[in-house]
Amino acid sequence: MELSLNHQLGLVCVILLFPALCSCNEYFTNSRASYYNTPDGLGNPRGACGFEEYGRTINNGSVAAVSGLWRNGAGCGTCYWVRCKIPQYCGKGVQVVATDSGAGDGTDFIMSKRGFSGLARNVAASKELFKRGVVDIAFTRVPCNYPSNIKLRVHKSSKNPGYLAVLLLNVNGVRDITAVEMWQRGQKRWEPLRRVYGAVFDYANPPSGAILLRFQVGYGYWLPSNNPIPANWKPGATYDTKVQIYEKGN
Repeated sequence: MELSLNHQLGLVCVILLFPALCSCNEYFTNSRASYYNTPDGLGNPRGACGFEEYGRTINNGSVAAVSGLWRNGAGCGTCYWVRCKIPQYCGKGVQVVATDSGAGDGTDFIMSKRGFSGLARNVAASKELFKRGVVDIAFTRVPCNYPSNIKLRVHKSSKNPGYLAVLLLNVNGVRDITAVEMWQRGQKRWEPLRRVYGAVFDYANPPSGAILLRFQVGYGYWLPSNNPIPANWKPGATYDTKVQIYEKGN
């Protein structure tokens, strides 16, 4: 039977309910954070997620390289609320996006300078945190709440029709995209893509015609794209899946 997903129209939204996040210590994990330098204080465009320029400017440059939270690349694009633990210097905290992999002096986060400065209550306090270099923090994962749908960017290494690599962008929610599959019309089955690194997945000799993908959320349900990649896809092009994951506290 031909896959009925091809005939769905409109926006697919998956709404998941989670307990509302609060400032209670039970929702936060203790760790440490440091920072790295870039000329403009934003992210690193050569980060291990493969985000390139997107990884430099996303979230206004408040980004971080993560260590244990990397999860072999599944942690790419995830969002965290981070607050430091020095009352006289630290404010309410800052939201950062994981765009790279890296470990430091017992740290879970090596933040961009813009992200690290967001920990401070004011400019003078920020200078003090930068002098310390590494600070104690508490963090929790939060939904990213990107304003647009999940997008697929065709990687520059792709060669239509012999090789397709895609980069996942704008993934909301507090659960990882753990796998990506492609619909094979001829065999009438889903075939897995390989995670090359970070948020980049590939497939050798993809089928001709439009390409339909689906994404596994956590290790549970599959979320289908509602907008196939067109047959004439080109390296560097970005395509809207017309799906989002909405996760709200109850």
